Amino acid sequence: MNVVVLGAGSIGIYVGGKLAAAGAKVTFVGRPRMLDEITASGLRLTDLDGGEVTVGPGDFEVSTTPEDLTSADLVLVTVKSAATADAVRDLAPTIRPGTLVLSLQNGIGNDAVIREILPTCVVLAGMVMFNVVHHPGGRFHRGTEGGIAAQDDPGLREVAEFFDRAGLGLRRYQDLLPVQWAKLLLNLNNPINALSGRSLREELADRNYRRCLSLAQREALAVMNRARIHPARLTPLPPELMTRLLTVPDGVFRRVAGRVLAIDPMARSSMSDDLALGRRTEISWLCGEIVGLGEMVGMPTPVNQRLIELIVAAEQGDRRTWTGAELLAQLRTAADAASTESQANRD
Repeated sequence: MNVVVLGAGSIGIYVGGKLAAAGAKVTFVGRPRMLDEITASGLRLTDLDGGEVTVGPGDFEVSTTPEDLTSADLVLVTVKSAATADAVRDLAPTIRPGTLVLSLQNGIGNDAVIREILPTCVVLAGMVMFNVVHHPGGRFHRGTEGGIAAQDDPGLREVAEFFDRAGLGLRRYQDLLPVQWAKLLLNLNNPINALSGRSLREELADRNYRRCLSLAQREALAVMNRARIHPARLTPLPPELMTRLLTVPDGVFRRVAGRVLAIDPMARSSMSDDLALGRRTEISWLCGEIVGLGEMVGMPTPVNQRLIELIVAAEQGDRRTWTGAELLAQLRTAADAASTESQANRD
């Protein structure tokens, strides 16, 4: 199987590397910095469960731009959402009609963007449900549980066996949207983690940070309910009950939801990594989706709006890290101000 990975970041390299280890011919398309590293060292792919796979430098190819794609059987799009349109346009001149293109990106609607640019291809939505930590020397570590979810399609069924052989756990859904919205709820933790300056495990072990996440998720669920969107259940408890569990004292949370903290100590959100590297984040495709949906249904979303403002400030050079108490105060103040304004308008 010929696979092109468009976006050689941590997720793209881990997924593509596992496919290469299973026998696929894989080409990584990305930035020179990352490509130079993996070309020099090869890939060492490890996981939270103790698994390890190595892929030599001669067992994959690299390119800074998509070249002749006429032989590609599968294109995995793993670029950041903001780069989707520009990156996919580079595929259009040489990609073969009918080629399977799978978007493995955060947010809602990237597949629609790709489909508009590549109308003759089979474009499917998908998402990676785990976190990958990049260590120097070509090591990429899956730091959380999870597999890959994708919209089902006859063309995907042939590929699914290859993903399973690679140990990537591909799950196919007739309707992926509820799963995407549920993953978006979980990803509302990304800005909180980025603003905390801590690892995911440290952040989620702190009740005040969890309270921040609960506020963002409860606001998102209210907007989704107004829009008649019903997210899938991806956690041991339904989303509504998870927002309550997040607020319990730390000791209770550790006992009841210990699996949530079963995370590699080094794992951080991709948004935290983006800020550390001075890159634009995906905040508009996470909290921004909630704010946009709120505008559509006529509901204020001050908590998610405030998270956007704080992340934008960080993108522009504000390198402050927020304690759980400080961040919680910011979000509560925003929510209270919106509630007061709403009450005044009603009066």
